Amino acid sequence: MNADLLMVIGVILAVFTIPSVISALTDGRTPRITAFVAVVAGSLIVWAINEKPSGYTLEEIPQAFVNVIGRYVN
Repeated sequence: MNADLLMVIGVILAVFTIPSVISALTDGRTPRITAFVAVVAGSLIVWAINEKPSGYTLEEIPQAFVNVIGRYVN
């Protein structure tokens, strides 16, 4: 897999876990599935950073989104 694709999927999963964690904690439930998804998201982000020799800076993450969308929309 491409490092940019791994980064984008990991960031999207990480963003989706935030409302789920808040919802589970306010309802008094244990966020088991959310914790699993957060671990997967973190693993994908770490894998992407390891795959790209120079790593990622905060400025390069939006460019990764543009690259992935451009690659798969065409």
